[in-house]
Amino acid sequence: MIVVTGATGNVGRPLTQALAEAGEQVTAVSRHRADMPAGVRHVAADLAEPGALTPALAGAKALFLLLSGNLHAPEAKPSDIIGLAAASGVRRVVLLSSQGVATRPLGPSRVAMRAVEDALRDSGLDWAVLRPGGFASNALGWAESVRTQRTVAAPFGDVGVPVVDPADIAEVAAACLLDSQHTGRVYELTGPEVIAPRQQAEAIAAALGSPVRFHELTRDEAKVAMTRFVPIELADDTLDIISAPNPAELRISPDVERVLGRVPHSFNDWVARNVDAFR
Repeated sequence: MIVVTGATGNVGRPLTQALAEAGEQVTAVSRHRADMPAGVRHVAADLAEPGALTPALAGAKALFLLLSGNLHAPEAKPSDIIGLAAASGVRRVVLLSSQGVATRPLGPSRVAMRAVEDALRDSGLDWAVLRPGGFASNALGWAESVRTQRTVAAPFGDVGVPVVDPADIAEVAAACLLDSQHTGRVYELTGPEVIAPRQQAEAIAAALGSPVRFHELTRDEAKVAMTRFVPIELADDTLDIISAPNPAELRISPDVERVLGRVPHSFNDWVARNVDAFR
């Protein structure tokens, strides 16, 4: 049985679906009750309290570990989840980490994530680590303003990074959970091209067939908006990257193609599948 945390999110939901379609027994974990594919067991648990995960891990052979925003806070102890998994008999863990662990190792949230990676390496379990860059699905944060005002508001409008489609992350995660050839690997996951927020707004407009205005936020305005959902340390680390990406953060990684045997989906591909969210 495979346990998927963050199972209602942009990565966890397609991963749960893919594993179920592959014939695996799946336990989906999220903080709130949710509809799941047929045959998938759901457990409501908050990973901020690692012991709450114990019922989900009973009988599990593998775990997909996704750390939500509150687990990036300084007082959180997400490494405890690794120990709990080992004690429960889990044999393989695939960790959704962050590209910034390698490209911005001194950022506070990156230091904390590296500690989780290190705990996993030292656990004695089989492991794989996924380090995605920015998510294409972050554009869903603009969905309401596009629907109601045909406006995208974002900082650093002409500074781009190669955002990755969460569906690609999920597909790579499934491969790592199911195939031992990926044990001990660290995969950096990006999209196929660098794309800036203003260009993303243009892609959404093209998919809708109607104009979308771009409004550039200041860094402070963006930080206020972000800290409604994530700890301030994670907001600052993210803003540092998207304001001035370094060469490593602009690099198009070959790892999605290496694992899946195809090129990554583009931002336009992601918009085409999700355009109804912006109508």
